[in-house]
Amino acid sequence: MERADHDLAFLLRYENIAWYEDGEVRILDRRIYPAETTFVTCHSYGEVACALKEMVTQSAGPYTAGPMGMALAAWECRNLSREKQMDYLAEAAKTITNARPTTASRMAIVTEACLPAARKALEAGLRADLAIRDHIVEANNRRYDKMAQAAKYLVDMFPQNGKVMTQCFAETILGMMLRECRERGNAIKLFCPETRPYFQGARLTATVCHEMGFDTTLITDNMPAFVMAKEHVDVFTCAADAICLDGYIFNKVGTSQIAICAKYFGIPMFVSGSPDAGHPTHDTVTIEMRDPEFSLQAMGVRTAVNGVKGYYPAFDMTPPTLISGIVTEKGIFSPYDLKRYFADGVSGEFSV
Repeated sequence: MERADHDLAFLLRYENIAWYEDGEVRILDRRIYPAETTFVTCHSYGEVACALKEMVTQSAGPYTAGPMGMALAAWECRNLSREKQMDYLAEAAKTITNARPTTASRMAIVTEACLPAARKALEAGLRADLAIRDHIVEANNRRYDKMAQAAKYLVDMFPQNGKVMTQCFAETILGMMLRECRERGNAIKLFCPETRPYFQGARLTATVCHEMGFDTTLITDNMPAFVMAKEHVDVFTCAADAICLDGYIFNKVGTSQIAICAKYFGIPMFVSGSPDAGHPTHDTVTIEMRDPEFSLQAMGVRTAVNGVKGYYPAFDMTPPTLISGIVTEKGIFSPYDLKRYFADGVSGEFSV
């Protein structure tokens, strides 16, 4: 099977995101990468759900790790009757789906899609765990191919050798965007905000951009306005953890303030990803509030005295008034016209 993760950085290859094998799931620990390349090994689907909750992997990583957890669940229940195995898998899908509330709608799509693959295998007398893993690889190929097509539309918006600002770690579309630029000979320069408190922009985005051969500059989270003005940034782009049909997007906290700066300086903002049919309006999204203590440290070093309180929303909301376009595999849509994306029955980036 030809795989769609060819010519991408280490971090974007399937086995280096999460992989099921012989009764365990190995997940690259993005909390410490690239300082260390360490995998967290999970021996139950509950441990996979816990790894997702604890941010062992994030961005699009959970959409590989979660389904791999379904393969592990199939291994755990392999000695039960067929129907009891299916019940076990349905419960596993529910647990994994709800590990992180903001992305539960998308996670439900990828975990529940493992159930037909398992049932088909069981009815044929085959191993459900391996059937689910094969399904995941095929699903990832489809998703990567969709993002490769979206990248063509996104890169059309970049001037030749232009300057592009990112936010957090846009995962698949980031890799496809860079691969498309490389194929076109467009030597863009990237400015990557660090994205506290997990530093995904510093550790993940900047690493991928540099590994794929692009001029990459890391900036702190309080520099975007200055850099936009001083360095004449051409485009601001990010992915999104939820794209509501009313044009609001939810992405890593800090996205909305960069969007405000981009609007002020006349810089277009393009958000990549498919609209979420499960979120018709922005009030259907729950913003995850994480442990506030984590905002009082930086990479394990405490930065505030005892007694100072922390505050840690994982995401924020950016309104359609700040967004130039939503970039999908079908083209670029106005944030005010996202229902048209589904006109021909297309069901999104994570569809089966």
